[in-house]
Amino acid sequence: MQNHNTRYIFVTGGVLSSLGKGITSSSIATLLKHSGFEVSILKIDPYINLDPGTMSPLEHGEVFVTQDGAETDLDIGHYERFLNKSLEKKNNFTTGQIYLSVIEKERRGEYLGKTIQIVPHIVDEIKHRIKSVGEGSDFLVVELGGTVGDMEGMPYLEAMREMKHELGNERVLSIHVTLVPYIKTAEELKTKPTQHSVQELRRIGISPQIIVARSEKPLSKELKRKIALSCDVADDSVIVAEDAKSIYQVPLNFLQEDILTPIARNLSLPPLKPNMQEWDLLVKKIISPTKSVKIGFVGKYLSLKESYKSLTEALIHAGANLDAKVEIEWIDSENLTSNSSILQDLDGILIPGGFGERGVEGKILAIQYAREHNIPFLGICLGMQLSIIEFARNVLGIKEATSSEFDSKTSYPFIYMIEDFIDQEGQKQIRTHTSPLGGTMRLGEYECNLKENSLLQKAYNNQKTIKERHRHRYEANPKYRSMLEEKGLIISGESNGLIEAIELANHPWFVAVQFHPEFTSRLQNPNPVILEFVKQSLKKC
Repeated sequence: MQNHNTRYIFVTGGVLSSLGKGITSSSIATLLKHSGFEVSILKIDPYINLDPGTMSPLEHGEVFVTQDGAETDLDIGHYERFLNKSLEKKNNFTTGQIYLSVIEKERRGEYLGKTIQIVPHIVDEIKHRIKSVGEGSDFLVVELGGTVGDMEGMPYLEAMREMKHELGNERVLSIHVTLVPYIKTAEELKTKPTQHSVQELRRIGISPQIIVARSEKPLSKELKRKIALSCDVADDSVIVAEDAKSIYQVPLNFLQEDILTPIARNLSLPPLKPNMQEWDLLVKKIISPTKSVKIGFVGKYLSLKESYKSLTEALIHAGANLDAKVEIEWIDSENLTSNSSILQDLDGILIPGGFGERGVEGKILAIQYAREHNIPFLGICLGMQLSIIEFARNVLGIKEATSSEFDSKTSYPFIYMIEDFIDQEGQKQIRTHTSPLGGTMRLGEYECNLKENSLLQKAYNNQKTIKERHRHRYEANPKYRSMLEEKGLIISGESNGLIEAIELANHPWFVAVQFHPEFTSRLQNPNPVILEFVKQSLKKC
């Protein structure tokens, strides 16, 4: 369907953070997409950082990278995985970006000498960005980060209020996600937090039409009726979002709760009937698979697994499409020593991306174990770089081999930093982002040429060229290429002379890639190399 009058669905959160606004937004967008609409989605982050690129994983979780090279909030990853589509930089903006844009316009004289204020100038910039993202779509789902009542979120709520005033009730819908806590000592679910949260919204002129009640237990009809009366919404507009076994079950749960009926009624649409058969089948395979496989996930941010969110989700996608449960064995690389007993019962070993020297030696030990014991192996980004270092140390016999990231004065920089890569024709080919912390980073989507008959090419269904996303500062040093190849290391992927992927000649399945395949994996379209890795690991079971 095509409709030039884009409809906007705003999703806000109350009581506390981490209620699942991102999954709620993704689920609603998924149901609309499967109803035949063109749907886009936007995440607004109220923090003043320009983007999460310099924020610690312990502070913010994973940084997701879009195809156009933007470092964004991890919710953008959820949106792509649910909608099975690639988003762009414009689908995530922050308060820092809004204020910077307004200040730059003021410096250029675009406001004709007026005093710059939150209302109208900041709010107008917010509305302009929201509408520009919605262009060409039937629906734009807008998730506002943070919690209602937060000081930094007030300009966005004002933008919501003004858009509803300007566009009318049939084009702007407000959905509020709130907590209905279960008090164990009283053995009761309490609605007061929801009532107070909605009162806060109504105080500033926003009346949500739908309440999504997050709860660890089901709500009775009487309790839903109580919430509907106290929050002034229709009885069928209180949607229970009970804890689910899988996030991909949430759209189906919403469908069962009949969320599309109040959405259609409020936006003056005919009844919506999404086709969720394929989705339902995949979810059943996530929840009740017929097989299982154990993957050793060797990383260093294991105290916060959100740092690897896209990768763990990609493993779930692969498992669902293979009717297998992927059991992740979390292995802290800092605690991994020459005693490799923890690796013995694994069906596959995975080394994810990362930065810094901490935990590197443990990862190298895991790589060596996978290589010597013929265990299916996948290395990603830093995982590929460490695979080259391990090979150089233990096959080539160059014990000093390392990365200039770990030793800037090394005599054997098998991995090194390049500010700008110039190809043989003298053209600059690398899109880099200059970091305030120093150095540059290769970001976004690039083409990769695959070696004929390689394991990697077979994984990608014999394609000659693929496109995958990057986020890294260091590259494999081509100076050592011939030395590595002579001893059985195969360069199976290249991009303008850069080494993009490697594999081993005498190993059942040992593949490592410089790019991040997890960023392009979706439930209905799993990434090929991750899918093949899990498939090969299943063979070892």
